[in-house]
Amino acid sequence: MKAAVLIAPHRFELRDVAMPQIGPEDALIRVTRTGICGTDLHIFNGHYAADRLPLIPGHEFCGQVAAVGANVRHLSEGQRVVADINIGCGTCYWCRRNEILNCPEMVQLGIHRDGAFAEYVALPARLVIAAPEGVSDAVLALTEPVACVVRAARKAQARFGQSVVILGAGPVGNLHVQMMRLVGAAPIIVADLSPERCQMALEAGADTAISDPAALQAEVMARTQGRGADLVIESVGSPRLYATAQSLIRKGGHIAFFGLTGPDQALPVDILRTILEENSLKGSVAGMGEDMHDALTLLAHGRFRTDAFTQASFALDDIQIAFETLANRPGDLKTQILL
Repeated sequence: MKAAVLIAPHRFELRDVAMPQIGPEDALIRVTRTGICGTDLHIFNGHYAADRLPLIPGHEFCGQVAAVGANVRHLSEGQRVVADINIGCGTCYWCRRNEILNCPEMVQLGIHRDGAFAEYVALPARLVIAAPEGVSDAVLALTEPVACVVRAARKAQARFGQSVVILGAGPVGNLHVQMMRLVGAAPIIVADLSPERCQMALEAGADTAISDPAALQAEVMARTQGRGADLVIESVGSPRLYATAQSLIRKGGHIAFFGLTGPDQALPVDILRTILEENSLKGSVAGMGEDMHDALTLLAHGRFRTDAFTQASFALDDIQIAFETLANRPGDLKTQILL
């Protein structure tokens, strides 16, 4: 099969590689579309999973069932599907609690093992989810990133009437805006250096969007009666923005840690303030288990505006160009690779 193999940072190589083999509990999926995630970009730039190269990245995908193992009953060949990419042992304490990222045996498709920038991908059939009728492949391929913001909302215990600041209006920041609107948060305040992406956040449902960092704190205080935000979501992965988040929450407020930083980056925390004000910090990065099913249901019923996520696509042969031009296409919230 054809696959895009990242052989070194910034360098894809198209190769003919062996078809993945499946066991009795597995499924083989013929990939139709795979989105480029921020994590894929980190891998491409050598900031993440560099010790696993060469690697076939890609995990935001949809496709059709090509084959199933002898013990698989809930899938059939030709069925359109998406998949949970978090592979745990299935039996440990963390897997039982749907905290699969903490499983000692956890691996993620396209990050720790070969993924979906390839014509076929194999994974445990229990993680494969049948797609509803009438949903396009372009939208189906958004299930995994939407699942990430579904889980983030759950972990942060977001609810109606809460004031929320979202730091970053890129692809995932835009999805956070839409997720917060769905749970009834208000006001929703977005900050991003790009005026274009701020405008897109407003179109997605934000109440205000700030592109001037110097104006952010005053705007947050003005819109929260001087208290600060109930919840701040960092969706960029910047230690500077995590520090900013601490200055924007109210007493008793929450910071949702979402954006990935480098493994050696640390954040000074005002311990005394955090204790006395009963503030909390909550981490979340990937959707898994029921998060995937809920995300698919929300997409199937049109609860997310997806137009800005489905406009840009490249053939697998052009994946190098797709990655190299991402930064120059701020209007494309998502780029998908066609297979």
